[in-house]
Amino acid sequence: MAVLLSRIGAASHRHRLPVVLVWLLVLVGGGVGAVTLAGETSSSFSIPGQESTTALERIGEEFGGVGGASARVVLQAPEGQTLATPENAAAVTGLAGELAQLPGVVSATDPLDPAAPAVNPELTTGYSTVTYDAAPGEVTPEQQDALLAAVDDARGTGLTVEVGGEAVQEPPHVGGPAEAIGVVVALLVLAVTYGALAMAGLNLLTALVGVGIGVLGITIATGFTELSSTTPTLAAMLGLAVGIDYALFIVTRFRQELRGGADVATAVAVATGTAGSAVVTAGLTVVIALVGLAVVGIPFLTQMGVAAAATIVVAVLVALTLVPAVLGFLGVRALPRRQRPGSARHGAHEAARPGFLAGWVATVTRHRAVTLLLAVVALGTVAVPFFSMQTTLVQAPPADSTQERAQELLADGFGEGFNGPITVLIEGDGAPRTAAGLSGPVGELDDVALVTPPVPNADGTAALLTVIPESGPTDPATEQLVADLRDLLAGTDGVQASVTGQTAVSVDVAQSLDEALPVYLALVVGLALVLLVLVFRSLLVPLVGVLGFVLTVGAALGATVAVFQWGWLADVVNLDSTGPLISLTPILVIGILFGLAMDYQIFLVSRMHEAHAHGTAPLEAIRTGFRQAAPVVVAAALIMFSVFAGFVPAGEATIKSIAFALAAGILFDAFVVRMVLVPAALALLGGRAWWLPRWLRWLPVLDVEGAALERTPAREDSGELVGATRH
Repeated sequence: MAVLLSRIGAASHRHRLPVVLVWLLVLVGGGVGAVTLAGETSSSFSIPGQESTTALERIGEEFGGVGGASARVVLQAPEGQTLATPENAAAVTGLAGELAQLPGVVSATDPLDPAAPAVNPELTTGYSTVTYDAAPGEVTPEQQDALLAAVDDARGTGLTVEVGGEAVQEPPHVGGPAEAIGVVVALLVLAVTYGALAMAGLNLLTALVGVGIGVLGITIATGFTELSSTTPTLAAMLGLAVGIDYALFIVTRFRQELRGGADVATAVAVATGTAGSAVVTAGLTVVIALVGLAVVGIPFLTQMGVAAAATIVVAVLVALTLVPAVLGFLGVRALPRRQRPGSARHGAHEAARPGFLAGWVATVTRHRAVTLLLAVVALGTVAVPFFSMQTTLVQAPPADSTQERAQELLADGFGEGFNGPITVLIEGDGAPRTAAGLSGPVGELDDVALVTPPVPNADGTAALLTVIPESGPTDPATEQLVADLRDLLAGTDGVQASVTGQTAVSVDVAQSLDEALPVYLALVVGLALVLLVLVFRSLLVPLVGVLGFVLTVGAALGATVAVFQWGWLADVVNLDSTGPLISLTPILVIGILFGLAMDYQIFLVSRMHEAHAHGTAPLEAIRTGFRQAAPVVVAAALIMFSVFAGFVPAGEATIKSIAFALAAGILFDAFVVRMVLVPAALALLGGRAWWLPRWLRWLPVLDVEGAALERTPAREDSGELVGATRH
């Protein structure tokens, strides 16, 4: 692999102008395609074939129009008054009529309609249900603005008026000030690492080209298939982080080769063959982990994984072609002036300073048993909250928004459960009569506050019951109520009874993800073992890496539970409210952290393996490899942390917890597992760390370290690079 990649790097160097132009052309073409072909994303999550999802589709067929997006306009009378007073009643009825005439609205109910009143017993709070002809997530910004303007005008009547519901949910944003700060921090880390701001800017620019192409490609895909609104943000966050890091690894090795006396062409080829091999291997782990989400069997999760994986593939291709091409233009200017060939200090800087990290690894490996124990205990302690983790798909509205105030008004007027109603669909002959007979038994279940009268369809073959829980939509008692309803309805004869509604959908998706989590974790752990055995041709090194990954995941999710569920340090991350984690968080975090943890394992341990293969004693090989790779791993981790952390303060609810977990996971993995646990464990193992049983020696040699490049002298013959000499 190293020889092939070195040839790719050499070809990119020789034909650097066409390579750069091709990538720019792809970027521009992606932008044009995104403008002309982009479609809408969906903010809803469901699993085809589940009872709740199927029942929602059946409701749309049986009742018509129910499947459209809806909003609730909540009205509250002034203190000491009711909505039924003549002046207030006129304002309520007038608002309902105005809402019905808004663009895209199919119907708007009158809270004071005697046939179907929607007011609390005290007549102080009521609501109008505004139904659109668009599906959830497809109400246009213009239609949302018209609704919000009508609500704002209604406040002039003296009523308190707020609006909530899926029809007024804002799409996720990418590129806000918080994300920009993360990119700026990444740029500063690169500038310190390289000692030159221009070099840092070029590294960042190549990464932005890759992530731009990836996100634009996803945007184009929305014109042909429905994708989750979270997908582009996730792809941008992950693609930017790995794009910067992959370029960093290749540029750093290129600079090392230049310092060793190699010419520019040879340095490009060797860097692409060595660091590029690690980039391909690391990128492959991320891609497999993300595509592996398909085994869960949840379509929207599969789409998110495949889209993010495609962005990673683009980042790898950029690192292997565009970065070598740009380095060809830079040449020796990639080095600070004092380190360039011919300068007085050229070649002296490496020996001049042993550095903090050299002393660090010496201490860790000298006191290996103590440091290993401390690392395990520290990560295990942080992971404790993980065992209290709860998940849900119900997202809290933004703090101090009209959506949050609408929910509060409904909870005060009708009870907490009114914000998470459960719908029961009865289908079959005599469905309305059966539904009426079920109202009594359903109302006697625990946590039921109210069961509304049955609503039949036009031909009497279906009926709807709305069950209002006493507890809120994210409360475990509500989840139990969904299960109790299904148990009760399972014995209904002659009709088909289904439990649905957004609360039931959330419960079903969360349960499916929770059940898939152990399976997926076993998959990625098994994959990590196989991959690392192939890379390092060892059994114990992969075992250490995988155990470190498990500790990383536990600590990252434990810290996320402590902050987002328990509320610890909530102000630091600008958290609006605490509660269960979004159901997607655990499984996505495992998949992404797996790839990133293997990145650091491969980049760090491959240099140790390289030193050991050259005959260095085991302990000294660990220290030598650490001194060579650790500075780059530290810089890469700081960059990834800053990019992920930039999505936390102002991120949408779905992305916020995922970004926090990834940022925490990067800190734990890079600075505890790879900087402490791995060198300490390998030092304890000594030469046994590189042992491979005789019966496994048939395994292919991946040559991540680029040993094959040493066996072929470097020369350029007729413009074709045959090999390269390592320095």
